[in-house]
Amino acid sequence: MSESIASSDAHGSCLCGTVRYEIHGAFERFFLCHCRYCQKDTGSAHGANLFSTSATLKWLSGEDNVRTFCLPATRHSRSFCVTCGSALPGMQMEGKLLVVPAGSLDSAISQRPDAHLYMASKAAWDEALETLPQLDGLP
Repeated sequence: MSESIASSDAHGSCLCGTVRYEIHGAFERFFLCHCRYCQKDTGSAHGANLFSTSATLKWLSGEDNVRTFCLPATRHSRSFCVTCGSALPGMQMEGKLLVVPAGSLDSAISQRPDAHLYMASKAAWDEALETLPQLDGLP
């Protein structure tokens, strides 16, 4: 069950539960990125990431299960659990920027995304999705 972010703190985990973490501080930005790298990372239409230059990351468990892949000749990187593959927080831009995949948070996010990025790369099937039937579970 999710709990709301209080006092600008949040916590999260990977799918298998091996990796658990806390974030202390505020997120400054929240972007939905439609670049091809984020599409490949997520296997979906976009990545959803929160960004902070001041918040701190504390691993509660499983830090030795976290790996980071940096795509050569780019600024793109992705941290993940080696057991289940779930996206996890990581430091980017030489440790100056904390990037937290929104879906890895167990805390509720009250912050709305600031913008969609790289719309020129948007998946062709990512159109008018709000018009599709909405189900509470499997059909």
